[in-house]
This record gives sequence, structure tokens and C-alpha cells, in this order.
Amino acid sequence: MAPGLEPAELPADAVEVGRIHDAWGIKGWFKVQPHSASPEALFSSRRWYLQPPEKAAKPAFAGTVLLRIREAREHADSVVASAREVDDREAAEALRGARIFVPRSSFPTPADDEYYWVDLIGLAVVNREGVELGTVRDLLSTGPQTVLVLAYEADGQPHERMIPFVAAYVDQVDVAGRRITVDWQPDY
Repeated sequence: MAPGLEPAELPADAVEVGRIHDAWGIKGWFKVQPHSASPEALFSSRRWYLQPPEKAAKPAFAGTVLLRIREAREHADSVVASAREVDDREAAEALRGARIFVPRSSFPTPADDEYYWVDLIGLAVVNREGVELGTVRDLLSTGPQTVLVLAYEADGQPHERMIPFVAAYVDQVDVAGRRITVDWQPDY
């Protein structure tokens, strides 16, 4: 295991929010590629849990380790951060590719009409007539809007349906009730 990294248990509500891309500078800072265009989850937590990349020949650590973040800030198209356990460029380079997790409980509270993607995945989607359209499997950012990617079955075969996640089509999001109601027909 890389020096200074302590083993940790991944919190039950942990969500992967980014990856360490590379070292940044000579004082142990590292560059992070967030999974979201709005990386507030990275800024809201001072305790990041790392797991090695899936396909690393010789990872610097095994299992889950804890990083205590000193500072994280936006820089160009990514995020840069420093941690107590990472004090030079070599240590930062050893973390390249590491997956970053933070507890969902440390995310900032979204506004009334805002949702974290992780909270929408798995929700059932029905139209105004009560017809089940599928379950949210993924979300895509197309630039101007986000699109719900639904998984459903028809004739015993798996299918995919996409619905723009915009007010014109989305009537209600009930995260607690695990349901999204939309103005959309199955044959669109």
C-alpha cells in the first residue's frame, strides 16, 4: 500500500463521483475528473474514499482507502485537490486512475426542482395515463438537456427508451415514492 494511505471501509451510501486523473504540480496536488458537470459533491465532503482503478497492472493500494481533503477547487475543465496523505508529486502520480467515492449523506441538499442523477436511477417511469414506460437505467447529458434512459421489456426482449428530462415532458418526480410521471406515449 502507498505510504500514508490508511485502509477504510466504504460507507454504505457511497457514490462514485469521479476519478483521479493525474498529478498537478509538485506539492502533492492532483487533478480530478468529476463524473458530473456540477461537482458539488466533491467540494462538500472532506473525506474521500478511494478504490483502485478496475484495470491497473500494479495499483498503488488495494481495497478502499481514506483521503482527508485539505482543499478542492475548480480549475479549467476539472477539479484540483490536495490531501493530508499526499505530500509530493510522486505520491499524487501513484493515485492516477483511482475511483473517488463520497457518502451520499454528505451531498449538498438540492433545490426543490433539482435532483442528483444517482437518486433518479432505478425509478419507475409512467405516463399520465398510468402506462409503465420503464425504469431509469441511466441519464445522458446532451449539452442543452439531460435525457432519461429507460430500460423496459417488450415481447420478452430488453429495449431502451429515451425521454428528455425537461419540464415540457416531466410532470412529477417522486424520489421517495420511486416514481417519475411524464407526458410521453409508449410509441414515441
